[in-house]
Amino acid sequence: MSTPYPFTAIVGQDDLRLGLLLNAVSPAVGGVLVRGEKGTAKSTAVRALAALMPEVDVVSGCRFSCDPVSPDPACPDGPHEAGSGVSRAARTVELPVGASEDRLVGALDIERALAEGVKAFEPGLLADAHRGILYVDEVNLLHDHLVDLLLDAAAMGASYVEREGVSVRHAARFLLVGTMNPEEGELRPQLLDRFGLTVEVSASRDTDQRVEVVRRRLAYDDDPAGFAARWAQEEGELRERIAAARALLPHVVLGDRALRQIAATCAAFEVDGMRADIVMARTATALAAWAGRTDVLAEDVRQAALLALPHRRRRNPFDAPGLDEDKLDDTLEQNSGEGDDPDPDGPGGGGQPPQGDGPDTPPQPEAGNGDTPGLPSQGRRADGDEQQPVRAAEPFRTKMLSVPGLGEGAAGRRSRARTEHGRTTGARRPEGALSKLHLAATVQAAAPHQRARGRSGRGLVVRRDDLRQATREGREGNLVLFVVDASGSMAARQRMGAVKGAVLSLLLDAYQRRDKVGLITFRGGGADVALPPTSSVDAAAARLETLPTGGRTPLAAGLLKAHDVLRVERLRDPSRRPLLVVVTDGRATGGPEPVALAARAARLHEAEGTASVVVDCESGVVRLGLAGSLARDLGGTAVTLDELRADSIAGLVRDVQGTNGSNRRAA
Repeated sequence: MSTPYPFTAIVGQDDLRLGLLLNAVSPAVGGVLVRGEKGTAKSTAVRALAALMPEVDVVSGCRFSCDPVSPDPACPDGPHEAGSGVSRAARTVELPVGASEDRLVGALDIERALAEGVKAFEPGLLADAHRGILYVDEVNLLHDHLVDLLLDAAAMGASYVEREGVSVRHAARFLLVGTMNPEEGELRPQLLDRFGLTVEVSASRDTDQRVEVVRRRLAYDDDPAGFAARWAQEEGELRERIAAARALLPHVVLGDRALRQIAATCAAFEVDGMRADIVMARTATALAAWAGRTDVLAEDVRQAALLALPHRRRRNPFDAPGLDEDKLDDTLEQNSGEGDDPDPDGPGGGGQPPQGDGPDTPPQPEAGNGDTPGLPSQGRRADGDEQQPVRAAEPFRTKMLSVPGLGEGAAGRRSRARTEHGRTTGARRPEGALSKLHLAATVQAAAPHQRARGRSGRGLVVRRDDLRQATREGREGNLVLFVVDASGSMAARQRMGAVKGAVLSLLLDAYQRRDKVGLITFRGGGADVALPPTSSVDAAAARLETLPTGGRTPLAAGLLKAHDVLRVERLRDPSRRPLLVVVTDGRATGGPEPVALAARAARLHEAEGTASVVVDCESGVVRLGLAGSLARDLGGTAVTLDELRADSIAGLVRDVQGTNGSNRRAA
């Protein structure tokens, strides 16, 4: 086994280390979600935490890590008698993004269960993680059905495996730690709320600190064991401090004053439910124990709020996580009572994690040096008539646009697809390991052969060739590629605000349906890929907000750029079907024969079988109907901005599918 990077050797990242250490002191805090750009020691810190966790006592030979003092009475390896066990290190179990359901919850041998009545169960990752750490890297990319299983296990502290009336249950209580890059998409709100704490990390902009990071990493890569040995004393001291804080934790008193501050803070920031209050209380208690105190102070409550509330106060996917610290300080001061003078700028009574200071440790950077820089600007064209970006109108709920046919893409909520989860539509012979048994089809296949197989009792004689896999139909996520007209014909401020509001509404719909999105804009002399296809709807919304307008209308350039992007994406992810959404009034100007060139570009998409929708932005009394002509060339359908609203017309999905389905194949 490779030597992990020492936790105390990590440079900076105070919030990250504090969040992990508080969970080591009090696992009841509920885990931590680490959000940040790539290359910021997220995974390194999580893996290093395992070496600091106290050992656990387990029943010898139990595959489900039962506590020998109070073993699980329903343990599949039980029953166990209470008594002494064996000690081992707490496990850190990694859940890969592409794991199967059977790998996560375990697999039941259906063939033996039917033929022999034996519950032959192979534990999964949830069993391995019981009483340890379950680490999910890139947790925002986890498939929905795995997220559902994680939510169930986190809520009940147990995992259930049920297949055709055969049921297995085992305990699954673990510390959930996830890391993610927000640029690749956000988490479902239900899973986001299951993380007790969240921390934002970014690379330092301080030169000395960056030098020290590189120096330590190179030293570790050259000699992992020797590097770890140089930090062994600091690791041992930190391990002892965690054990001391754990021992002190039951004696920490959460007074009424601190409890009122917690409740007032959660109410002031309008968080949903009561989980935030409970997590803040547990976090503040753990902070006091970490500082070696038995009373919870105002600075503990403040630090707990900064860790427990940012991810819970988001009202929609486009809200940036974070807290208004001035509002937080005002709330704490109003509920401080007499004799409790919170010190927001103080060190928190020892609440910060150890820095691992050595003789070569550089000074820490000032607050704000690690802020993530803003989005790059779109740049100015040489048109000379560019207008400043306008704000988007208020988003609204849109009609659902879907791709016709039956796909096989990643699980989502937009278009019909063959999936591992959903309603059963038929049966087939399994290819490889059986995952979803179709019981009726299996019995029907085995029944004619019972006499030839010498059946004498009541049991059914089932062989491998009789097993049938259930085929299921659910929903998939698609690639929604937006092609937005930002030319002068769209530049009227009120009109462009309405257009941005419509695109923002479609982006919100894409977020809820687990789609990938891309954004192409065209204006002036050509088209730009404002955002390559990504799972980060937030990034698309940010690009849209800064979108300038003005200049001519190179419609053909926008369609050709979209064709190039889709061609590359078909090679990268052939199972994800695209939906092209063109937002324009249909005008085409600039260059020779712009209208004819746009029509030819549109027919390229029609020939590829790309499902498409044109959002007609034409306004005024006199309408030219150019967007409708463009939709016909694309082989798709056109809808107006008003028709896009969910409460405007009925049957929009049928119209889109009917128009597309008659003249295109499923991509």
